Amino acid sequence: MPKIDVYDINGKKVKELELNENVFGIEPNEAVVHSVLVNFLANQRQGTQSTKTRSEVSGGGKKPWRQKGTGRARQGSIRAPQWIKGGIALGPKPRSYKYTVNKKERQLAVKSVLSSKVLENELVVVDSLPLKEIKTKEMVKALSNLKVEGKALIMLPEKNENVQKSARNIDGVKTTLVETINVYDLLKYNKLVVTEDTVKKLEEVYA
Repeated sequence: MPKIDVYDINGKKVKELELNENVFGIEPNEAVVHSVLVNFLANQRQGTQSTKTRSEVSGGGKKPWRQKGTGRARQGSIRAPQWIKGGIALGPKPRSYKYTVNKKERQLAVKSVLSSKVLENELVVVDSLPLKEIKTKEMVKALSNLKVEGKALIMLPEKNENVQKSARNIDGVKTTLVETINVYDLLKYNKLVVTEDTVKKLEEVYA
């Protein structure tokens, strides 16, 4: 079983924690991670892009000139696609890009990223985050004590207003819950900061 150091909010090592190898010690599956990531990004697309066809562009009801005898190419409407200000041929229309991925694939992708975080020393475990009030300065200090720099994702087992609101104004820092994690956020942020309770909940959900 993989082991990891547990720190307190002051950055002092308090103990060592054994991680469930079925969640934090598997062989990362890059193909599945890529597949789930593409699915997540596709599902975020609004699909609201739209162009007007020749039937939707105003004007162009009258034939611009007679069919024969002018020496020019025959034309039926000044709103045909080849005309300036004409309709768009085969342009995009509103559509949904959403599709589903197998639940086991999603879980495997999350476990793969969590395992890679452990391998690359990007997982930081704290015994707890006991913030008594909403104070950004306290959260900045805690992250500094834990030597967390750059982009960081703080994962909580359940809602904690003090932690979430203390972290929301820190540049490059985001909070999330175990029940709402996704592969995109796990990959986007360099460091993953979790509490012991978060680790337990992750093991309950994904083991």
